[in-house]
Amino acid sequence: MSRSRWTKTIAASIGILFLFLVVLGMYWSPMPKVFWVNEYADDQKSVVGYSTTNTVIRVAETLLDKRGGYISNDVFPPGLWLDNMPNWEKGVVTQVRDLSRAIRNDFSRSQSQSKEDPDVVEAVEKFFSESHSWLFPPTERRYREGAAALYRYQDRLTGAAQPEAQFYARADNLREWLAEVEKRLGSTSRRLGNSVASSVINEELAGDPSAEAAHQQPDVIDVRTPWLEIDDVFFEARGTAWALLHFFRAVEFDFSQVLADKNAEASVRQIIRELEASLEPMRWPVVLNGGGYGLTANHSLVMANYLARANAAVINLRELLDQG
Repeated sequence: MSRSRWTKTIAASIGILFLFLVVLGMYWSPMPKVFWVNEYADDQKSVVGYSTTNTVIRVAETLLDKRGGYISNDVFPPGLWLDNMPNWEKGVVTQVRDLSRAIRNDFSRSQSQSKEDPDVVEAVEKFFSESHSWLFPPTERRYREGAAALYRYQDRLTGAAQPEAQFYARADNLREWLAEVEKRLGSTSRRLGNSVASSVINEELAGDPSAEAAHQQPDVIDVRTPWLEIDDVFFEARGTAWALLHFFRAVEFDFSQVLADKNAEASVRQIIRELEASLEPMRWPVVLNGGGYGLTANHSLVMANYLARANAAVINLRELLDQG
């Protein structure tokens, strides 16, 4: 075979491989569908806490078993080339960590001095492992070990294993987790809004004349999101909303009595409704970032609007739960 033919063969092979990787990357890119929270629950398993625990497990498993698996730690194409899905995974992982930590610190303990559940402790430690580790050990293994630990807690919760575990569905416990959700949604909404904001007035010490900061801040702060990071923030917010949608559906089931006593069911339904709206399919292949009242849409501001409204409902829910 002549040298020119070898060159053409190699070039054609590289082109076919590149095209295959591009198509594979496109196949891996869509967000997983929303699943029904209590799909696998039966009468024996419908104990308080089962829905929340099972939902955390299934969200974590979806993170690992979706198209392409867990991508954030990939070191080879096409996963290496993708950035939208890793940012979506980042939003989901953050929410899995927050809720599993709430189960450890609040839901599985009757009071602050109660003993922590060992399986939940292990799950939290595994979920808080390095999210970009490819080997020694890979992130996927640590997250699966975290899900396995929650499975053991779930079995003990339903009485299928000994010793029995506990899950306390109380208003004060739920408020603790909602406080974390409120901070996450507030920060995410602000970062989405910064896609068009150029600068803001420094309000960090407003309302307290005696307050001090460790470092002096200017009166006007530049907050505009760099152009190349706009889609990163957007897809991280989509991951956050996707995970929270499942978690609030589970909370609506496990804390139904508490919500009814506080007349707070409407607030939870409003949160779920706003999160569902934030996950509507995109009708454009890229994240648009129109400014002002121009011709193009701004996907980040639309997302920020839904999450801000969900956050307002979270704040209202916390206030209702705080009432006697």
